[in-house]
Amino acid sequence: MNIQQATREYEKWMAGHIRIVKSDLDAKHRLMARDPFSFLRATFYRWMQLFPELCAKLASAPQVLAVGDLHVENYGTWRDAEGRLVWGINDFDEAFHLPYTLDLVRLATSAVLAMRAGHLSLTAGEGCAAILAGYSAGMAGKGEPFVLSERHPFLRDAVTGRLRDPLLFWGKITALPTCRQVPADVMRALRGAMPDPGIAFRVAHRRAGLGSLGRERYTAIAEWGGGWSARETKPLLPSACAWAGGIADDTIHYPCIVAGSVRMPDPFFKMHGTWVLRRLSPYCSRIELSLLPRKHDAQALLRAMGLELANVHLGSRRAVAAVRRDLAKRKPKWLRQAAEVMLEATLRDWKEWRGRKR
Repeated sequence: MNIQQATREYEKWMAGHIRIVKSDLDAKHRLMARDPFSFLRATFYRWMQLFPELCAKLASAPQVLAVGDLHVENYGTWRDAEGRLVWGINDFDEAFHLPYTLDLVRLATSAVLAMRAGHLSLTAGEGCAAILAGYSAGMAGKGEPFVLSERHPFLRDAVTGRLRDPLLFWGKITALPTCRQVPADVMRALRGAMPDPGIAFRVAHRRAGLGSLGRERYTAIAEWGGGWSARETKPLLPSACAWAGGIADDTIHYPCIVAGSVRMPDPFFKMHGTWVLRRLSPYCSRIELSLLPRKHDAQALLRAMGLELANVHLGSRRAVAAVRRDLAKRKPKWLRQAAEVMLEATLRDWKEWRGRKR
């Protein structure tokens, strides 16, 4: 099965679970042709076809409840119940029981692509070593959330840059077009999530992310108490891992992986059936690498990403000892070598996809 066939089959499966927004899916197809990093982010379903075959030895590693669709732009910030700024993995749409190695290899592959695009000033070897060092250190302990108050000054400085300025953020949000039709259950969920039950708000459509493009996404926007407020909801569907493996498993693992991870939770995160709802604000969102200051410590950033991944995998308590043993026996360059294999496969698919779109 080539990338075109895989995409058609996956989207057919996807349409059997949720309503598809065709204009967003068309936009996703265009973005897939833009550059290899965008392609990687948009095609987790294809990754799940290729990884077990191309990295067969790694695919037999101990399993954890894994992120699945992990990459260097699947990290962001939110406010915890104390109002503190917290940094960590931002999206668990594709969570599934997988070998722990898969998350590491996908993160490393995305980092190498980001290096090629000029977003990270490191060599592939340095980047993979930083990710693995962070992950190994995290798995050796009990984990610790990334609360950006007194600690982690390099992260705090990186994620509070001028490009996350409230004026810029709210300018984009308030310019979103209003939805003409919103399902009644979605309206009820959004209304219940607003800071005041009687607040007047409008609902807009926001095109965001890449892997989830094609799904409905509704954003409630209100001017309240002297400023702007927003909540957003989107539907979840079973992980693409089930599709790729031909598994009849409709379980959505998002709430379970969030609850088990070592993290300070977002008090605004809610599940309404198969819909996930959260607050949007300048500092409650995913962080794009292009928004980071030009001078940032790329090595420290990737090490922190590895540490945060360990925070998530530590939630699979019964597997921790097996993961530690497996890590200890692997040669130092295994992650870089696996990332090179998956990078080559990703580039091959991207070139084929780009040629098709011309």
